[in-house]
Amino acid sequence: MDSRTTTVERARRLAQLHVEHKPLVLPTVWDAWSARTAAEAGFPALTIGSHPLADSRGADDHEGQTFEEVLAAVRPIVAAVEIPVSVDLEAGYGQKPADLVAGLIDVGGAGLNIEDTVHSEGGRVRTTQEHASYIAGLRAAADDAGVPIWINGRTDLFLHAQDASAVLDEAIERLKAMERAGADSVYPVAIQDDDDLLAAVIGAVRVPVNSTAHPVKHDLERFRRLGVGRITYGPLLQIALTDSMKGMLRAWAT
Repeated sequence: MDSRTTTVERARRLAQLHVEHKPLVLPTVWDAWSARTAAEAGFPALTIGSHPLADSRGADDHEGQTFEEVLAAVRPIVAAVEIPVSVDLEAGYGQKPADLVAGLIDVGGAGLNIEDTVHSEGGRVRTTQEHASYIAGLRAAADDAGVPIWINGRTDLFLHAQDASAVLDEAIERLKAMERAGADSVYPVAIQDDDDLLAAVIGAVRVPVNSTAHPVKHDLERFRRLGVGRITYGPLLQIALTDSMKGMLRAWAT
């Protein structure tokens, strides 16, 4: 089986997993070791996070690596497991949608996460229409390539707001626009601890809503009751492991 056929099959499998699991939990990994560990724990798919990937490579998050550097780091992670892997591609690293999709397919990625904070342009936030148009370009490029890449459309409106509830209507408008543009799931970050906001956005869209979760501090059943469709850890798994490692090593530091 050639690599493209494998990527197509993994992308199809990723889509099916979103149907089979309510929610689908995608551990956020950053290297071949963490990917293999999560797969061996029984998870059917994974995601690579930009923040933990950058930390593992001594780089900065927020597009502190080039697209080429990210692809080079992602390739061995995808190759280390036999399950679908989605990749956080931040705001796109200044790439045109077709080039972003082509690079992802080349390294075997089955899905992608795309956010609306453009760090390479001073951290500005794309307008609703601009972000939707970028997602539409990603969808068209994936369709043209014949690979059903799962697109997780992220918005940082809640993250940037002093009062998250004050931007709820704008965020819902943005989530709906991403859905219409072809996003398979939507990801309003920074509301994982607010039941009311989560319920509001879940009720406003037809596609799965992605929530961040902490693997120790959060409760899977709570997210299930709220109707969250997809869970990723962002940098929180790596942070939790860092805390555990420090605890184990502290007694040996002399």
